[in-house]
Amino acid sequence: MLLHISTYRIGAPRRKREGLRIGATRLLPRGVPKREYAKRDLFDVWLPLVAPSRELLKSYNSGKKTVAQFFRAYKSEMKQPTPRHTIELLAAIARHTPIAIGCYCQDESRCHRKALIELIRSSGT
Repeated sequence: MLLHISTYRIGAPRRKREGLRIGATRLLPRGVPKREYAKRDLFDVWLPLVAPSRELLKSYNSGKKTVAQFFRAYKSEMKQPTPRHTIELLAAIARHTPIAIGCYCQDESRCHRKALIELIRSSGT
């Protein structure tokens, strides 16, 4: 089944037919009023349930975990019931309407959104 899903960097200009922007981050942007999130191309909905835990982010950003270790740990976190059900919901939504998963990371190859989109796609089949 075709899923209408993409990724983006939070703050990047919206693309045509990108759809609902979902901020998959643990932390909200500092100093930005809630009513400004969509206007500033940050996200339409904030969904921290599918973001890495603060502990995992801290160990990754400090260099204590490699990229591969980070992705394994993140995928393990997403196997818990609440994130797993949320991922299933995102897959169901993406079957009907475009969604875009966003994070602040500049390099998507080292960002959890790469793993998250894989999880959503595998959940949607």
